[in-house]
Amino acid sequence: MQGKKQYTEKLFTNFQLSDRVPADNFYRRLKEKLDLEFLREETKSYYGTEGNPSIDPLVFFKLILVGYLENLNSDRKIISHAAMRLDVLYYIGYDIDEQLPWHSTLSRTRGLYGEEVFRKLFKMVLSLCVKKGMVSGKRQAIDSAYIKANASLDSVAEKEVVNDADDYLSELEENNEEKVTASKKAEVDYHHNWKQKKYATQHRREDKAGEMDEFGNVIRQRFLSNHTHFSKTDPDARISVKPGKPRQFNYTAQTSVDTQSHVITNIMADFSDKKDSSSLPTVIKQTQENLQENGLRIEEVLADAGYSSGKALASLKENHITGYIPNFGLYKPEREGFIKNIELDQYECQRGNKAILLFKGIRKRRDSSERVYRSSERVCGICPLRESCCGKNTRFKKITDSVDKHLYDEMHERLKTLNAKQLKIKRSSTVEPVLGSLINFTGMRRIWTRGIRNANKFMLGAAIAYNLKKWLKWPDTNSSSTKRKAGGKHKPLNPENLSDINKLKTFLGFSLN
Repeated sequence: MQGKKQYTEKLFTNFQLSDRVPADNFYRRLKEKLDLEFLREETKSYYGTEGNPSIDPLVFFKLILVGYLENLNSDRKIISHAAMRLDVLYYIGYDIDEQLPWHSTLSRTRGLYGEEVFRKLFKMVLSLCVKKGMVSGKRQAIDSAYIKANASLDSVAEKEVVNDADDYLSELEENNEEKVTASKKAEVDYHHNWKQKKYATQHRREDKAGEMDEFGNVIRQRFLSNHTHFSKTDPDARISVKPGKPRQFNYTAQTSVDTQSHVITNIMADFSDKKDSSSLPTVIKQTQENLQENGLRIEEVLADAGYSSGKALASLKENHITGYIPNFGLYKPEREGFIKNIELDQYECQRGNKAILLFKGIRKRRDSSERVYRSSERVCGICPLRESCCGKNTRFKKITDSVDKHLYDEMHERLKTLNAKQLKIKRSSTVEPVLGSLINFTGMRRIWTRGIRNANKFMLGAAIAYNLKKWLKWPDTNSSSTKRKAGGKHKPLNPENLSDINKLKTFLGFSLN
């Protein structure tokens, strides 16, 4: 007989959430195992003694963790989602008929708490992972990814620059005792000429933003650069782009991952117009602090070529860390046709007139410094290989080396080893999947807060949720079942035990006399 369900809504109902949430439910297990009571003391200084009571700090942190764990991308969605889930209500300590906090309360509370509170929670979860044996600390894989900021190109504004350089200089002279030098005036003039040139010569469509007419044609275009433009809604966001991706305002997520079990050991927000190599010393410092609190120490760092620079390699050497970082593209281990005489600090030509390139001094660049070596015009000017070696209109040979070339040479030799080639595969299979999980499954595809401080809190929250997932799924090393499995795996057979003899017979497939 076919059944038909009749539904009549009850006026009153009575049940307990604890009875409706299964024992193996993720949020039930998380509530039982993760103690967040220390957060009350950590956030106590952010409140006064009078006025209306705020949202419970534990409820706030549990709600934002739900947002990351459920891949929700707004505070409004977090509250809406929590209202529909019995297990989430049970986790945050609300009954089914209780009114949840307003979504704007989450935004205000996130802005109220300092970054140190979020980092304290991150370190606590990391310590839990260390206690379970999930982190070795020895080898760290580091990588970065652009995370879309809460700002669009529609909010872009041009930085104010005085149109008349003479007016600008006269204003400075009126307000300062010292006169403005001619070099400063030339610098201002150069800026205006550079800017006008960019407007006149830039024609690539992907580097432009403009107004469209009714037919979709660009009627006004402007070149977007962090030097000349900024976001009015989030001034800390920076314009950046990767091949195949749209130009937009981003932050950079600098992430450090332990290679043993892929646990995140550090994450930080940085400006997206900075080079990864300039961020590496800070990443190393923060990661070391996180691990040293648990008695661990970094010995090796794996990263891609974007982290290669003299300062970055020097920072690794100062901290006694072995790096495996490919040298950047401009690095040359050898100069064709020339040999470096280290004792005399000069380059010696092996062809033509055998010219000697003497050291002429150090030239400073914006991000680095170079050692300059140059030959004599009298020697190279009459050399038959001058045009192919020096250039058609140049009568001397010049070679420049980074002042940190010895660090690049050490790295070059290290990367030739078989171990380095294996670690390159290890790096890409460790940190890149973690960043993919954070972006695609832990709500970090887009930051809905504003400002780099709030972006840092946001990324820390995503990393906390990621580590919590791994920590909760990881088997407890102290449990009796784990001990039995470990003991059974390595326990030797006892020849006097009849059951062990029968097991051996079954395994070998024949009887023993």
